[in-house]
Amino acid sequence: MNINESVVQISSLSYRYDKENVLEDINLTIPRGAFLGLVGPNGSGKSTLLKLVLGLLQPQKGDIKLFGIEAENFKEKHKIGFVSQKANSFNTGFPATVFEVVASGLTKKLGMFRFLQKQEQIKVRKAVQSVGMEAFLERNIGDLSGGQQQRIFIARALVSDPALLILDEPTVGVDAKNVYSFYEMLENLNKEQGITLVLVTHDIGTITDKVSHVACLNKHLHFHGETSEFEKLNLAEMSDIYGHDVHVLNHDHHHHHNHTGGN
Repeated sequence: MNINESVVQISSLSYRYDKENVLEDINLTIPRGAFLGLVGPNGSGKSTLLKLVLGLLQPQKGDIKLFGIEAENFKEKHKIGFVSQKANSFNTGFPATVFEVVASGLTKKLGMFRFLQKQEQIKVRKAVQSVGMEAFLERNIGDLSGGQQQRIFIARALVSDPALLILDEPTVGVDAKNVYSFYEMLENLNKEQGITLVLVTHDIGTITDKVSHVACLNKHLHFHGETSEFEKLNLAEMSDIYGHDVHVLNHDHHHHHNHTGGN
């Protein structure tokens, strides 16, 4: 497999529900090893685009290639991991440990983990380690915070060694103070393990120091390029992309001044 090839190549893609185009003439290439931030207002077609890439919908116009193969002929589904907005979906007392939940990424259903080979057990531990949760292997998934659960869902996706990991607003339900370390963990997966990441996010200002590429979607692809190019856009251009005024593009946590006098 050519190291320089694109992981996802979308050409002249349009998609409509009823009479309304949700996506119009999308051309988007995601190179191997990229960390792409995908942004756009609600209803901009982001989730439709994800479904098309994941093969849950078929393109009506244009086409999608995954690892150089037409999406409809792409058989190696394990190469693409997906993590949805699952935070807080397990209530306390859900009877499965972290180990079992992550192992279910290998067996596709809970309950088979009892028969895992040694090799598979090592895989599970490695995945849990790479999201910084090895201390929690025996803990009940329902007892974890939203952010911790979300890390476990990422480990569950990682356990089948995906080359591409798609995350749909993964920080919904994650404590603000933990969001930064969450993004740092994603950056490590991208840089150290070489996994290509697509992150759907509302929080683009926070992660411009993490992502390598940005795509702004609002029915059309209004911008797609490297983060450095994106950061050069002015507020007028940003407002144009989002279809409304954009007030804060880059809220930098590290210099957070408290103007209220006292804490």
